[in-house]
Amino acid sequence: MSAESIFSKPLTRRQRASLARVAKKQAAGDEMGIDYSDVPALTGEQLAKFRRAPKVLVAARLDRDVVDWLKAYGDGYSTRINGILRQVMVKADRRAGAR
Repeated sequence: MSAESIFSKPLTRRQRASLARVAKKQAAGDEMGIDYSDVPALTGEQLAKFRRAPKVLVAARLDRDVVDWLKAYGDGYSTRINGILRQVMVKADRRAGAR
């Protein structure tokens, strides 16, 4: 999917309503009650640290029922797989660090 196709995709009713609420608050001068004036701006070096690691394309054989279960939650099942594996990895790292 190209960036152009993402940006040219029409907004849903829910997205338009959400944007309208934010615009209304901004027009009223309400920044959702948070004062950011004392927060220093991030440097380019700091922002660079927040980039995601590049993804790697892999082929894996999964049981049909597992794939069906992941797809039942909608699009993005490969991202869901990544999130599940990341949770397991973090938990294992914490356990290893506790030893």
